[in-house]
Amino acid sequence: MAGRARGSARAVLACLLAPVLVALLVAPARGRGGREHADWDAAKLLPPLPPREKAALVARFVTNVCDWGALATISTQEGVRGRPFADVLSLSDGPPSKGSGVPYFYLSPLQQSVGNLKENPYATLTMSLAETSFCKKYGFDPQSPLCAHTILSGTVVKVSETEVDIAKNSLFIRHPEMKSWPSSHNWFFAKLNITNIWVLDYFGGPKIVTPEEYYNVTFQ
Repeated sequence: MAGRARGSARAVLACLLAPVLVALLVAPARGRGGREHADWDAAKLLPPLPPREKAALVARFVTNVCDWGALATISTQEGVRGRPFADVLSLSDGPPSKGSGVPYFYLSPLQQSVGNLKENPYATLTMSLAETSFCKKYGFDPQSPLCAHTILSGTVVKVSETEVDIAKNSLFIRHPEMKSWPSSHNWFFAKLNITNIWVLDYFGGPKIVTPEEYYNVTFQ
């Protein structure tokens, strides 16, 4: 009888805890790049996607709304030396709706991408609205051109002392967890000096945007 009672008690407890556990599992992380991340809704907190004929503005929009991107470098690893090597990196170009267009990174020499960049600073960064709620809301597949994405190519460089505070504020406002990353990893701030830009937001192939057009648009 005692065994049955204990079994019944466990069953009741399991039933009571199940909804809580499910809620914890499906609850979105919070913050851009961390806590309250799911609260970042491009369709609600940012202006609507700019008109598709304004490719430079679309590029700035995508850069600002994205918390991370895939950075492709040229590998220095034995066995794959000289081949493309892509890694996911957190990034920020500034506060929501007030971005500068400059993608900033927080990097460590321990990262393979950083080792690649030391030998060859050229890199290509891809960011997509698939990482926001935008594409899911409108039923766009991540590979569909309607799920706008921007490709930026150039060189990754360590920021100068005069730009450290800008990079730091831009990143930490969206990725607060970075503040507590171990200092023993020798983190430093870097940015992508953009030389080439492609925007894919509709059928018919990518649109080419110059850096001048990209930085000269008014973005709010």
